Amino acid sequence: MTGGEYGVSGGATDTDGRAGGGPVSGGGPVKTEAPYGTWPSPVGAALAAARDGRPEYLGTVGEELWWTAPRPAEAGRRALVRRRADGTEESVLPAPWNVRSRVIEYGGRPWAAADRPRGGPLVVFSHFPDQRLYAYEPDSGAGAPPRPLTPVSTVGGGLRWVDPVLRPERGEVWCVLEEFTGPAPTDVRRVIAAVPLDGSAAEDRRAVRELSDGRHRFVTGPRLSPDGRRAAWLAWDHPRMPWDGTEVLLAEVTPDGTFGGARTVAGGPGESIAQIDWDASGRLLLAGDRTGWWNLYRAAPRPDGTLGTPEPLCPREEEFAGPLWKIGLNWFQPLDNGLIAVVHGKGGTALGILDPETGTLVDAVGPWTEWASTLTAHGTRVTGVAAGPHRSYEIVELDTCTGRSRVVAAAHTDAVDPAYLSEPSVRTFTGPDGREIHAQLHPPHHPGCTGPAGTPPPYVIWAHGGPTGHAPLVLDLEITYFTSRGIGVAEVNYGGSTGYGRAYRERLRERWGVVDVEDCAAVATALADEGAADPARLAIRGGSAGGWTTAASLVFTDVYACGTILFPILDLRGWATGETHDFESQYLHGLVGPLDRVPDRYEARSPVAHVDRLTSPFLLLQGLDDVICPPAQAERFLARTAGRGVPHAYLAFEGEGHGFRDAGTLARALEAELALYARTFGFSRTDVPDLELRT
Repeated sequence: MTGGEYGVSGGATDTDGRAGGGPVSGGGPVKTEAPYGTWPSPVGAALAAARDGRPEYLGTVGEELWWTAPRPAEAGRRALVRRRADGTEESVLPAPWNVRSRVIEYGGRPWAAADRPRGGPLVVFSHFPDQRLYAYEPDSGAGAPPRPLTPVSTVGGGLRWVDPVLRPERGEVWCVLEEFTGPAPTDVRRVIAAVPLDGSAAEDRRAVRELSDGRHRFVTGPRLSPDGRRAAWLAWDHPRMPWDGTEVLLAEVTPDGTFGGARTVAGGPGESIAQIDWDASGRLLLAGDRTGWWNLYRAAPRPDGTLGTPEPLCPREEEFAGPLWKIGLNWFQPLDNGLIAVVHGKGGTALGILDPETGTLVDAVGPWTEWASTLTAHGTRVTGVAAGPHRSYEIVELDTCTGRSRVVAAAHTDAVDPAYLSEPSVRTFTGPDGREIHAQLHPPHHPGCTGPAGTPPPYVIWAHGGPTGHAPLVLDLEITYFTSRGIGVAEVNYGGSTGYGRAYRERLRERWGVVDVEDCAAVATALADEGAADPARLAIRGGSAGGWTTAASLVFTDVYACGTILFPILDLRGWATGETHDFESQYLHGLVGPLDRVPDRYEARSPVAHVDRLTSPFLLLQGLDDVICPPAQAERFLARTAGRGVPHAYLAFEGEGHGFRDAGTLARALEAELALYARTFGFSRTDVPDLELRT
């Protein structure tokens, strides 16, 4: 189903308890009683893997809409897709072109395009395998392949590019350059640079013109004022992460295209400004959290190069931005008519249109409870990426004149009968010291099966990554894979998560491995105490920082019967002394404390140092190309676990980095996870390979 058109509603949308619409089975034939975990399901691992990922990095090119799209069946590459004015869609580049940046390893906006009166669009993009910038003219008719614009460097991680801004009138593209200067992952510098569009820098690094001075460790791409006279960008330095504190830099763009007089005009160590942009009148818009919530502000540049006092445009205890894990994310989009499209909310998010003069905010109506951090506009139409509890991520257009929204691309289709979808609920639990813990529950559900009377189901606690992140309430066939078989899932937005204000996310400051573990355990035990979950059949799973929480929960609590650990952090000291990439190399300063000040804390909280406490079976899944949470951490953990009598399995995948992308890998990992639960919870399945557990 693709839905239809939807109207708008006035005021803010209350996301608490909002679970969205969707089919609910009722009446019908009597259900068959069967043990939890054994229910037959049409949601296979291959189907869930095929639906992995979502559209990203929307942009308008003339009358067309462009974006990047996941291709799990094509080794997980990211394709660049265009929707022409007549509604037809096509890939801009064939396989194996992979439009994805590796700057700060998590990447960011990897492409930019300009419409031209003759010859069609010119697109510049970052190609994942070699990280070079390429230029391509898909409508030129000459059939020429993309041509490289930047050279290859053999030093460390090479040269990488992200967040491009095309300047065809200057014959350049401006973007963030990440340049490795040595073999270590922290031997790196980042500047804003100008790359010639004529290809003269393809073999000559000296032809790349640096625009910023390199005094900051991290920068975002420049945002040019409407008159082209000023450039603004964000910057921050170790040990801060961008959600701790960022600075807004403002510079004059001189006639020869250089930046002059760059100075910090907003932000600082205690304020995270996640996005900036210019309105049509030349005033700077900022999304900052000086009040404890990411709200939207506006300020006018002064003639002396400073910035006027930022004025709040819609002060609320809601988030109008989020964590800057990738370079070039955008939660707001100024429109030519002076209005501003905003993604906002508490917990869940909505797309709203803000009148900055009155503070009036009107939200789009529809079945979507989560809007991604990507917006684009053309005239009075705003387009974003949105999903709901019973809808996958799709591309939605809002007409600000009529108030109507409609799906225009990547439309949701029911991969299975919606009767198999669980009806989720949003819950707030009470944790230690009476603190609130936000979670989303997905109970077991099947249109034709029910569990044994008086027997509660098994549940898996899902700990999201980050840890400065958030589990959105959206349709996820990986969750349905379990719930349709009779296994409940609880996604825990533990203390430290985003979406609930700065105070909530700073609960984790110097308490990583404590608050997250306690909050997940509090939700699990509350479900057991309520009779909603079987206390003897509780599991926990997570990837990256969620893998850390999973491993720490298995080591430091006795709540869980087993756990699935994906591409984890397991050894804090190793991670803090060279076993990760530059972006997060000092993340632990805030999460745990400086190593030189609290060295014992690094030992006390690391799962690798306490494998003697481990008694529950576990599955460890790892990408062998992961430079963020490298295989060395997993292998060290396994070496210390060997011979201790704890059943476990280890699956390592060649060609996979941090987070799996290939359809085959995704399916194998999901089947192995189900096999672990079958072994541990005591049910049998014939639709997944058996999992060999070692001790």
